[in-house]
Amino acid sequence: MELGDAGITRQEWVYLQLKEAVLTGQFVPGRSVTLRGIAQMLGTSPTPVREALRRLVAERALEAHGNRRVSVPRMTPAKLSDLCAVRANLEAFAAERAMPLIDDAHLERLWELDAEVDAAIEAGDIRGYLQRHRAFHFTLYDVGDASAVMPLIESVWLQFSPFLRLAIHHIGSDYIVDRHVEALHAVSARDAQALRFAIEADVREGLGSLTEQDWRELEAAG
Repeated sequence: MELGDAGITRQEWVYLQLKEAVLTGQFVPGRSVTLRGIAQMLGTSPTPVREALRRLVAERALEAHGNRRVSVPRMTPAKLSDLCAVRANLEAFAAERAMPLIDDAHLERLWELDAEVDAAIEAGDIRGYLQRHRAFHFTLYDVGDASAVMPLIESVWLQFSPFLRLAIHHIGSDYIVDRHVEALHAVSARDAQALRFAIEADVREGLGSLTEQDWRELEAAG
């Protein structure tokens, strides 16, 4: 959504820009940025930035520090384990809820998004991968009236995504295990158990296998 689109205020535009920056890992966990620096980056005054940051702090995507500075909270193994557990259970539920409502056109769009995910991985496009990976999952879940579950899923992704970007950047994309094809075949077969397995595996694999050495390197990099 662009500034100037009908119905969007500058304050909302700033919030959406910053939320997308968090979701695509543009902020490094543990590294603080200033309100003024963000305002300069977006070419706006500090006032809408201040309100956007307040919202993102309330959503646990950012944490506030003194001197008008904010940062993405640092990740720990325990916190990552909790976030993966929440994601696995919440998203498996969301996928099962959505499955009976997914028609052929929606399924075709999901196949297109999965192809774009693969292309981003092949090209080494980390930001593109994060965007298309998220689009695949959100498109899968956001069918019918998903107004209760989607804000919860987005909240978890806001806490999870910056670390995912950092991990891919420093470890490489070899750890990524694509379970999307399994999920789509399960949707086509209307197999709820297979769909749940594919979503839970997609969430838990890869980052769940980080070693102590990986964590030390990531902590040093952050």
